[in-house]
Amino acid sequence: MQGRKAFSAGSIPLPVERALPLVDTVLAVERITLRFSGVTAIDGLSFTLRAGELLGIIGPNGAGKTSVLNCINGFYHPQAGRMQFGAHDITRLPPHERARLGIARAFQNLALYPGMSVLANIMSGRLIHMRTGLLAAGVYWGRAERELLAHRTRVEEIIDFLEMEEYRNHHVAELPYGIQKKVELGRALAMEPQLLLLDEPMAGMSADEKTDVARYVLELREVRGLPMILIEHDMGVVMDLCDKLIAMDYGKRIAEGPPAEIQHHPEVIKAYLGEEHIA
Repeated sequence: MQGRKAFSAGSIPLPVERALPLVDTVLAVERITLRFSGVTAIDGLSFTLRAGELLGIIGPNGAGKTSVLNCINGFYHPQAGRMQFGAHDITRLPPHERARLGIARAFQNLALYPGMSVLANIMSGRLIHMRTGLLAAGVYWGRAERELLAHRTRVEEIIDFLEMEEYRNHHVAELPYGIQKKVELGRALAMEPQLLLLDEPMAGMSADEKTDVARYVLELREVRGLPMILIEHDMGVVMDLCDKLIAMDYGKRIAEGPPAEIQHHPEVIKAYLGEEHIA
């Protein structure tokens, strides 16, 4: 990755209340169940995510993968089960409280501000860290100016990390889809996550663009040690990047283990290809 700055924990100190305790388990999901009008989207799912681990969730369309991420970041609230993030029980916390604890997400369907620049979109991820009061911000000097410059510096580091310098001042709506996906990732990184949820970050990208995003994900894991949960339909990407996989079908976990084991698991092959492909 010659020519790019390493992406570190950041220039701005993290608030004390966001620091996770030094434990091996970052996230524990215990028998969560989610239903919609009689349809069970998630059926008693349990798993753990350890520090520095990259966990992949795979399965055919409708298996419940995105619903799992929606439960973790608080968009959905399961009818049963429990979720523990570090020392915090997050089962009933609203999304903004989970974001303050350090859970960030890059969405499958872009949720950007199309009329705003790349810089402004990524800067919006810093809002949860801004501490200047309304009056000081309105006057804009002293403390407010220093804080804004510090956040701007952090955003510039992320733009450099994602190699988007030439697009910094472009409106997002004017950019190719692949670049917009990188902006989505950049905004999630601007939140200074201690857990990053990636919902098909490479969907609709070219082979070269996928290679770039894969490099960013690997650097986040290897340099920063950032724990991540990845949903991705490109099985080659999943097999190459992930430490562990969970395979789902009809809301249930049908297999869990290292990628080399999961790709030959008979229940996984059945879910993707059908009964006739089982030897």
